[in-house]
Amino acid sequence: MTLSVDLNSDMGEGFGPWTMGDDASLLKIVTSANIACGFHAGDPDTMAKTMAMATENGVGIGAHPGFADLMGFGRNRMQVPLGTLANQVRYQVGAAQAMARSVGGEVRHFKLHGALSNMACVDAEMARTCYEAALDVAPDIIIMGLAATRMEEVCRDLGCKWAGEIFADRAYNSDGTLVDRRLPGAMIHDPAEAARNMVNMVKAGAILTGDGQRLETRIDTICVHGDSSAAVRLAQSVRDGLEDAGIKLKAFRGDPLS
Repeated sequence: MTLSVDLNSDMGEGFGPWTMGDDASLLKIVTSANIACGFHAGDPDTMAKTMAMATENGVGIGAHPGFADLMGFGRNRMQVPLGTLANQVRYQVGAAQAMARSVGGEVRHFKLHGALSNMACVDAEMARTCYEAALDVAPDIIIMGLAATRMEEVCRDLGCKWAGEIFADRAYNSDGTLVDRRLPGAMIHDPAEAARNMVNMVKAGAILTGDGQRLETRIDTICVHGDSSAAVRLAQSVRDGLEDAGIKLKAFRGDPLS
């Protein structure tokens, strides 16, 4: 059986006249795009433009909500009452749906951003709050989350559609969480290393951590962050490495977890 995997990137993260990342080039490489919804980055014009390009390239559109933290790019940990957080998620998913439909597209999946994601991958109550809020608005949406974490456990319990994600440009802790960006070695900048790691993990069907742990999990999609100057080169290297290894690139199906 031929192995296959989705390749995604976070994008639409500019604001007003300020541009972040080369979204146009990334959309020719990836199969799914997670598009900022205006809280940590993005605005209506940026959302519409990015979603239109995604639709033109046949790339799956995802809502990418974060904390209301424009100055911190959604990377500041915030203590938000769960009821308020649920409404913030609903608001952002609704905005994403509206903008996607306005350009002839549809929101297919949902992925938390930055600090909100990092907190939810170890806090089951927070993950459940965010996912139930998204499902309130879009019952058939596919939840994309960090594989082998509390996110996966919550989605298994909810019985919703799921896409397990691993990261090409980040190092892993032994429990499957991402190494804090402030620590040495947290970011992987070498495109060849990123491609090699992703091929090994997809073939193994497991997250392979820096300290030698093997965390078996379903791997549906690989993320390359779109906000670095090397993003396009790294994404292309990962795609080329996967295809050279006989792994097909295609959008995830979003099957519920068994």
